[in-house]
Amino acid sequence: MDLIKNKTQIIENGQTQLLQKARALALCSIEKAVDAADPKKLLHSKFVRKGTKLFVGDFCFDLEQFSNIYVIGGGKATGVMAQAIEDILGSYITSGFVNVPYGSNYKTKKIQITETNHPVPDQAGVEGTKKMMAIAKQATEKDLIVCLISGGGSSLMPMPHKNVTLEEKIEITSFLLKSGATIKEINIVRKHISGFKGGWLAKTAFPATILNLILSDVIGDSLDLVASGPTVPDNSTFLDTFGILEKYGLWTKTSAAIKNTILEGIKGNVAETPKADDKEFKNVYNVIIGNNKISSISALESLKQNGLNTLLLPTPIEGEARIAGTNLASIVLEIDNCGAALHRPAGIVAGGETIVTVKGKGIGGRNQEIALSAALKILDKTNYVIASISTDGIDGPTNAAGAIVDSYTISKAKQKGIDANEYLEKNDSHNFFSAIDYLIITGATGTNVNDISVIVML
Repeated sequence: MDLIKNKTQIIENGQTQLLQKARALALCSIEKAVDAADPKKLLHSKFVRKGTKLFVGDFCFDLEQFSNIYVIGGGKATGVMAQAIEDILGSYITSGFVNVPYGSNYKTKKIQITETNHPVPDQAGVEGTKKMMAIAKQATEKDLIVCLISGGGSSLMPMPHKNVTLEEKIEITSFLLKSGATIKEINIVRKHISGFKGGWLAKTAFPATILNLILSDVIGDSLDLVASGPTVPDNSTFLDTFGILEKYGLWTKTSAAIKNTILEGIKGNVAETPKADDKEFKNVYNVIIGNNKISSISALESLKQNGLNTLLLPTPIEGEARIAGTNLASIVLEIDNCGAALHRPAGIVAGGETIVTVKGKGIGGRNQEIALSAALKILDKTNYVIASISTDGIDGPTNAAGAIVDSYTISKAKQKGIDANEYLEKNDSHNFFSAIDYLIITGATGTNVNDISVIVML
């Protein structure tokens, strides 16, 4: 079964046979990228039990040495991960709690699944997180906590600092998301108004052994940023938090309770997040089971197997989505115009994650904005296709994973009386692509390893 639900329609929308072929190659590459990030497949390949011995990455654990084995965690992929863990560990699991997005419908036996909201946290998420913390508090040096972490965990595992309300945390996060702040900056703020993130879960669980199984949605795999690092040290400070809010003009919009927590933290009256030299991390083991690089390479291999000359961009695409889209199109044009080493038929893959500074009142997502800005650059060229998606299948507050464009995109929009530049300025990429049927629809994929952009030149 195809991952992309409207795959046939997208291919048939190509204006020429060559463009239809290019679209098919790009979409197949994208499907391979998402499949490579399947949490169940990844866990079964890296999480192996032989009798009482558990082999994970470079580590080996004797399950008989533990009185209890708990499973906790949260993220867009942790429902699938929980199912896989139950398949592998079976009766060794004592109990567990995992937070996942609403509508996930995962069935487990010993691990309790709590459905909660993303990207805006809710009280159900708080209650599920409190159950995880209750396990951490009761755990002893004879217990093993398997912590499942994936992208989306920051929103799905909320537990605001005791002086901060959930509503206040939601408000400041919303301000940050619209300001153009990076995910790193957003997570620094989140960690300093949380009683769970930024290493607090690990500090609470000490002296139990913690095994982190991480599906990374952070470029470079900085573990303190994946789900805001509940079980890893945090090297940021309250002073950094203050600086971020000042940088984006948000300090005056910040609630009095959050301001007070940050200022008291700077003074040393509120405890800083746990740091790398704290004893609480000596029993913590981290294993990355999947990331954007693995998916990008899989996408590239798909293009190569279909006879294309290929290139994986060495630098991740980051920064403003519209600039990233223009840059991708520029790379294509430069390769074609300058007779570079990569010749047609060619396929290019780029991984990363951009941001959108929202200025208009439209609806869109970073991948749809990448595609729209790229389309404006390649409007006079033929046989180019650029597709960009979020691997979780949800690009911004829309029902699309992303979008696909080619040299006919702008002219097709003009035929319908649609001005692409106007839609880009309004941050209304979703309505633009919806009008011309260029959206890529997958639904929630059960994984999350950032974004993948694929270029095909025939």
